[in-house]
Formats: sequence, structure tokens, C-alpha cells
Amino acid sequence: MPTQPAGNALIQMFPFVVVFFIFYFLVIRPQNKQQKELEARRKNLQKDDEVITSSGIHGVVTLIKDKTVVLRVDEKVKIEFEKEAIISVVKK
Repeated sequence: MPTQPAGNALIQMFPFVVVFFIFYFLVIRPQNKQQKELEARRKNLQKDDEVITSSGIHGVVTLIKDKTVVLRVDEKVKIEFEKEAIISVVKK
């Protein structure tokens, strides 16, 4: 039975390596960058920032605790959310 040369196996793996690098640069790397930016925005939240939660609720930050944030969503309505629920800071 003839054996295949080692170079042939490398040539067959080349398309998989190329696809992995394309996937990494088009999907994984931008997603990691976006996640780091979101974490930085959450860390730098300040009172009176307008934010949007993951459930689509718009509110104004009134109190910041260690792991939670209290948002004013209407005149006398305040809701407490986890900081991870904040997905966007609209204005400062």
C-alpha cells in the first residue's frame, strides 16, 4: 500500500487554516473589541447618563451601586438593574 507524502497533508489542511483566520478577523476579533468597549462604558457610568437596557427599557441613571444601577424610567418610577443589563449609553 503506497503512503502519501507529508506535504500532501499540509496542502489539504491549508483551506481550513485560511477559513479559520478569515473567521477570526471578521467575527471573533470585532466581537471581542465590542465587548471590551461595552465593559468600559459600564464601568464609567455616571449619574444622569441616559442608557438602554437589554430588555429595551430607556432610563436615566440615578444611583450606581457595586453590581446594580437604579434607573429612572418615568416621573416617579425607578427600577434597579444589574450593570450587565446596560447595553448602550445614549447621552451623558
